[in-house]
Amino acid sequence: MSEQLTNEPKVTEALAEFASTLTFDQIPVEARTVARHCLMDMVGVTLAGKSEPLAQMLLAQVEDEGGSPHASLIGETEKTSASQAALYNGATAHALDYDDVLGIFTGHPTVAVMPAVLALAERHGKDGKAVITAFVAGVEVLARIGGMMSKGHYARGWHSTGTIGSIGAAAGCANLLGLDAEATNRAMGIAATQAAGLKSNFGTMSKPLHAGKAAYNGLLAASLAARGFTARENTLDIAQGFGDSMAEGEVNIDRALERIGELFHTQDTLFKYHPACYGVHAPTEAALALRLQDGFDPALVEKIEISVPQNAIGMCDIAEPKTGLEAKFSLAHNVALGLLDKADGSLALYQDETFEVDGVADLRKKAVVHGKPEFASFYSELVVTQKDGKVIKQEFDIGKPMRDLSEQEAKLEKKFRALATPLIGATQTESMVAAISGLENQAGVSALLAESRVA
Repeated sequence: MSEQLTNEPKVTEALAEFASTLTFDQIPVEARTVARHCLMDMVGVTLAGKSEPLAQMLLAQVEDEGGSPHASLIGETEKTSASQAALYNGATAHALDYDDVLGIFTGHPTVAVMPAVLALAERHGKDGKAVITAFVAGVEVLARIGGMMSKGHYARGWHSTGTIGSIGAAAGCANLLGLDAEATNRAMGIAATQAAGLKSNFGTMSKPLHAGKAAYNGLLAASLAARGFTARENTLDIAQGFGDSMAEGEVNIDRALERIGELFHTQDTLFKYHPACYGVHAPTEAALALRLQDGFDPALVEKIEISVPQNAIGMCDIAEPKTGLEAKFSLAHNVALGLLDKADGSLALYQDETFEVDGVADLRKKAVVHGKPEFASFYSELVVTQKDGKVIKQEFDIGKPMRDLSEQEAKLEKKFRALATPLIGATQTESMVAAISGLENQAGVSALLAESRVA
């Protein structure tokens, strides 16, 4: 194998230097805030996902293998090894596909990085500031690798959450352990050689496993690098390295290195507020916003026109859902939920016994769906005509990050309460909300995670 670098400058060295030297004070306030949001969202969707069969199987596997009680399993009373906790929490957090996404990465950042950082932080008694710093370091590295690999990596069939996510998790864990740039470079190489995740497994339990394995791989890679374990350095650059082997065509070095240390991608994280097909999210958000406009009255609705990207037609346009699962793929149903202010992120909205909320069936019968080839992927327009002649319009682009972080926090707290309260009760839920909101002031994460235990 040739050891000549295929890319100049050395991307791996630059990212390793960034990850190893990043401090809490260097992180923009916006990125710190979104890091807290990511943790709250991850804990909520993990609690919701723990009853899924894949989570139960992984829990049985963890219990069967045993391990030193160093790190918490979210929602469970027992502790296990840090690596097993990263695996379980990462996979369970992605079980419902209700976790956050990052466009430049084409994947799910938090479920790859945060479970590894949390487990290692608990194992080594690190504080909240260290968790935020390590998480941001990991997300920034995976974001820049995602930009470098462009869409071709994903198009070839690789699931970026599992592949690139492993390297991001390693960078985050290396920061937490205080590794220098050289050791962080090796950690990224150890993670890269483990990186895997096939899109052909979407729709199976193996898709969430990709997230768990990314967290596991990254934690293992950083821990081994700390012990002196070796790997080929500059894994993103060398011939037959990660970039050379797993990209589609030329890599984009400029995107990997653009204003490194100044431009942060963490605050571009997109959150899901509805446990349904992502194609219904934009029109549902449009409906929630439309109902707040002056003059809107759900009792006066005569016609609802829902305009969505053309690819939503045939994907999520079931007119009359008969089951909770079908409701996840019904534009008319979800817009009706939004107009009635019922789209609160509750899982009960998509269960067979409870998906038919009062008033929704009548509203969705008034809906007409239009596919628009010119619409961007996550854009939607809603037009409601009322019996009093009033016409109310609202648009929404779910592909744009929220910049009002106070509003985002309120929305995520509402989602968290909807997911957590039925499982851990109102008192523990509020305790967790407060603890995560003040994460940078926490001396450790063990007490915070203990609040997630389901009685």
